[in-house]
Formats: sequence, C-alpha cells, structure tokens
Amino acid sequence: MKEQGSAGIPTMPHLLSLSERRTLAVSGVQDVDSFDETTVVIYTEQGELTVKGTGLHINRLNIETGDLSMEGHVESLVYTEVHGRSGGFFGKLFR
Repeated sequence: MKEQGSAGIPTMPHLLSLSERRTLAVSGVQDVDSFDETTVVIYTEQGELTVKGTGLHINRLNIETGDLSMEGHVESLVYTEVHGRSGGFFGKLFR
C-alpha cells in the first residue's frame, strides 16, 4: 500500500530485513545505482542505501513494487542523503 509523501506524491513504505547477515530484503526501492560482489548502491524512499560485504548477489529486483532481495555476507549498511540523482545504473548505461 502506498502512502502519501509531504508533497502529496505516493510513496512506498521503506523496510529492511536482514537475516543472519546473509539475506537482505528491502522495500521502498526506487532504483539501483550500481552493484558488484562487494558494494550495492540502492536509491530508497529514505535516501541512498549502500550495502557493503562479500559475495553480494541480487536475487530479485522489482522497481514497480519497490522490492529487492539479495544474498551474501553483509558487513555494513549506510544511508546518505541523495542530492541530484544521476539516473541510476540504467541511466548511466545509456548516456
């Protein structure tokens, strides 16, 4: 269910679920900026989320529903504010 943001724009709820530091589920995902086996950068409703670890692998990504699931050894989760998004991974790919 989508909620209303401060400007009246529908937003998705943002939730994180980390199990045994191996399986991460994220909702409220807007885009994935970049990813490899050690770092995944995700744009969420609450800012940019950087996941660092080893053997990281995205299992499922659905931008329409805002859901992402991934596996690997998670070492850190860090949020930063987004200032002027560059269009995400696919935006960079097709520049």
